[in-house]
Amino acid sequence: MLRPILRRCGGSTTTTGAHVPTRTYASHAPKARLNLPTDYGKTPLLHHTSKSALANPELPSAARNGNTTRLNLFQSINQTMAHALRTDPSVILFGEDVAFGGVFRCSMNLQTEFGDDRVFNTPLSEQGIVGFAVGAALEGLKPLAEIQFADYVFPAFDQIVNEAAKIRYRYGENADEHNCGGMVIRMPTGGVGHGALYHTQSPESLFSHVPGLRVVSPRSPSQAKGLLLASLECPDPVIFLEPKILYRAAVEHVPAEPYTLPLSKAEVLKEGKDITIVSYGTPLYTCQNALTAAENDFGCSIELIDMRTIFPWDRPAVLDSVRKTGRCIVVHESMVNAGVGAEVASTVQEHCFLRLEAPVQRVAGLTSHTGLVYERFNIPDVVRIYDSIKHVLEY
Repeated sequence: MLRPILRRCGGSTTTTGAHVPTRTYASHAPKARLNLPTDYGKTPLLHHTSKSALANPELPSAARNGNTTRLNLFQSINQTMAHALRTDPSVILFGEDVAFGGVFRCSMNLQTEFGDDRVFNTPLSEQGIVGFAVGAALEGLKPLAEIQFADYVFPAFDQIVNEAAKIRYRYGENADEHNCGGMVIRMPTGGVGHGALYHTQSPESLFSHVPGLRVVSPRSPSQAKGLLLASLECPDPVIFLEPKILYRAAVEHVPAEPYTLPLSKAEVLKEGKDITIVSYGTPLYTCQNALTAAENDFGCSIELIDMRTIFPWDRPAVLDSVRKTGRCIVVHESMVNAGVGAEVASTVQEHCFLRLEAPVQRVAGLTSHTGLVYERFNIPDVVRIYDSIKHVLEY
């Protein structure tokens, strides 16, 4: 079963018949037309000018009339956390190695500015990190708890599901005084090209089954700033999923003034009339590449929607779009089985059945573990999305 996959990477066959790949981490085949690397310097999903960034109607007037700074994703998160720590004494930041900047440098230099009583390392214990965050939130603090990789969050599942998510509900009429509002659990998520079993997982669908949580995933530096500040103000605990491959790849103009972006509100990134594509995080860039090629080849018009908040998600925005286009494709990195796409597809089928021109399609990760060499075959690529577009158009 491995040999055909190996040949897709290129390579040679030895005298013993073994195939030796020469480009084990190839991003595209030599003559590829579709599966080319994303050009983050030109993609329309990022703000490449100050004017574009400040034109966002969701920004408050102070931000729209201010300046911008070009930042990548990890820099934006770093500056956003610094702003939160600087302006709100109840904010604290902790996790494994955060005092040294963390694996991806998101907390770099923050302990130097704010001291080790507000920015500090923890033992290697995810259940301890989240358990402490729950207690801190109940005492009125706003804990920014970092899980080093999303793959490591599972030991803390009990604290998240049975404690943090339920506290506001179980206090009933006293919920305004007793809740985990302001508690944000940050974690790098998704594939990076060579993460294999324990550094590629996307666990958002697990958390989206839990009432009382918000699950958020930003696609860009400017979105990360507004959504992270909004998460710190949210009355519910927030799972904040940061696409790790975008930390240094996605660079854009970010408004300098503080601002929040609405949770549980999707954003239409591109309007269209023939197909609705719904996604979030890193796959949005793959969707953009696929729809650009498909529109050129098929003469169609495709609408692209960023969910932004995965749970509770913006059903009206998606349903309104599908009622207009009659076709829907949902794309995400996490595996297709019981994924976010299943919930979106079911909701669309339930409410838009008479408007649909084709079955709702899901383009998602394979229902398998991710191997070291072949990670890129496990998650949606441009070809799979392009083929799905072609299928719903011809149905």
